[in-house]
Amino acid sequence: MTTPLLWPIDQVTLPVVGRPEAFPVRRVYCVGRNYLDHIREMREGDERDDPFFFQKPADAIVADGSSVPYPPQTDDLQFEGELVVAIGAEGADIGPGDALAPVFGFAAGIDLTRRDRQRECREMARPWEAGKSFDHSAPCGPVLPADQAAWSPSGELRLSVNGEPRQHTGLNLMIWNVPEIISHLSGSYRLMPGDLIYTGTPAGVAPVRPGDRIRVDITGLPALTVAISEGDTCAPQRTA
Repeated sequence: MTTPLLWPIDQVTLPVVGRPEAFPVRRVYCVGRNYLDHIREMREGDERDDPFFFQKPADAIVADGSSVPYPPQTDDLQFEGELVVAIGAEGADIGPGDALAPVFGFAAGIDLTRRDRQRECREMARPWEAGKSFDHSAPCGPVLPADQAAWSPSGELRLSVNGEPRQHTGLNLMIWNVPEIISHLSGSYRLMPGDLIYTGTPAGVAPVRPGDRIRVDITGLPALTVAISEGDTCAPQRTA
């Protein structure tokens, strides 16, 4: 057995409701454009496109109750409240009728976005990584095992900032529901235990600043709360 050239990489994990074991995170997939009201809010038309996906690094995960430092290279950090699906079994080319079989559980999540960088990427026809895949960009709450049956596809998602409501939707308003998302994604990637899928956000996204506290509530799931803190003083913000 060889010795690693560099220091060992810590495994990113999330707590599991009612279990002593933690959920080890492998990959983080995110669905784009999955609520019609958000598509219109972003002025991107109103077509029902095929779902598309982007990824965030596993170490972008931030646990419930954490502080998220305001990231560098942006003046427009925005929240996107989302339902998160945790995968617990391997699968590829899964049909929609079988797509819930590999699901381990569900959680509340936030897709933090450097909106100004994302817009720049879109205008230049470049990948979205600069706007989406930065440090601390994927807060996620505790994972509720699917067999506890507390989550329902007819539930609601609510996000508040400093106690003020900002986002509210029925999960049934997703353009692509959870089985369809899993089916499409598994046609491009072999899903593996430890994968997380952020399923898209509704309208109501807006900027946050240091000192703001964000909370996501999804029917039947543990709440997720994070606070935005001052950023690294060594990483200056963008200037006009």
